[in-house]
Amino acid sequence: MKKTHLISLGLLFLLFCGIFSSACQQQKTEKVHSQVSSYPLSVPKGFPEPNISNDNPLTIESVALGKKLFFDPILSSDSSIACASCHHPRKAFSDTVKFSRGVSGRLGKRNAPPLMNLAYNTAFLRDGGARTLALQVMVPLTDHAEMNLTLKEAVKRLKNQPEYVEMTQKAYNREISGFTITRALAAFQKTLISGNSPYDQYHFEGQKDAFSPAQIRGLALFQSKKTNCTQCHSGFNFTSNAYENNGLYIHYKDEGRFLITRDSVDMAKFKVPSLRNIALTAPYMHDGSLNTLEEVIRHYEMGGKPHVSKSPHIRPFELTEQEREDLKAFLEGLTEVNLDHY
Repeated sequence: MKKTHLISLGLLFLLFCGIFSSACQQQKTEKVHSQVSSYPLSVPKGFPEPNISNDNPLTIESVALGKKLFFDPILSSDSSIACASCHHPRKAFSDTVKFSRGVSGRLGKRNAPPLMNLAYNTAFLRDGGARTLALQVMVPLTDHAEMNLTLKEAVKRLKNQPEYVEMTQKAYNREISGFTITRALAAFQKTLISGNSPYDQYHFEGQKDAFSPAQIRGLALFQSKKTNCTQCHSGFNFTSNAYENNGLYIHYKDEGRFLITRDSVDMAKFKVPSLRNIALTAPYMHDGSLNTLEEVIRHYEMGGKPHVSKSPHIRPFELTEQEREDLKAFLEGLTEVNLDHY
């Protein structure tokens, strides 16, 4: 056989081996990825189905990866804090202080909000500055006062952890990247559904003994024209998802939604929060300036301060001491029965 024929046969053999090897590798990768399982998201009675985007479907693998990342301080520059350091599960994933401390003890700029029922949100952060949960992840991760870590460095760190490499491959069929980190954290947060409170048992499940007489009176007061609460806190999640100025100050240090839109009508407006688990999430308001539910109720009784952007829904009203107690009792009835399983 001529030498040129031998070379040709050799090249064909190498090419065949390369194709076969690539095919085997592709089959192996597809086999790993085919093992992902849809996450069994439990939607409470009375709740709509959440809108889960097609580019980040919930799987057992992606949620597990996101949960591990959420509780791991590896994502902070000095490895001292995790997402869970400022969002405690037993506090409905909120914090217990006015402003949370980030790396090197730096104080944040806004009160850490609870993270429950985010799967139903259409915008995130108190000013609505992030359109998706995956984008929201970037804010605390890279903020100087919070975790202070670049996405590039986060990827580098995780690639040195074999467990993260394996979990990411299983979840997303790709190596660790900004794409996988942000989407895994978003996937986990979308599973944090709160819909099993005494109110839910009373209202949606028909368990009439789940609410006390005081809570029933408080619910009626909450829904009345006298308090006007439902203008902003309505629906299954007790929020209109709008942006409002509640007259907390005449002069605000934080310009709120205006920082995003640069429209003067949005000056010092903040996203209306859900009232679910409100008894667990003190202190209240965007700056944690109100410490108790009693203070919050009194604020709205007074009708807020006359800021130029104050919502027209907020106007003064007067409650008796019994009505205040009833309204507080109702709000306490919005607390999730069991937060331990999160």
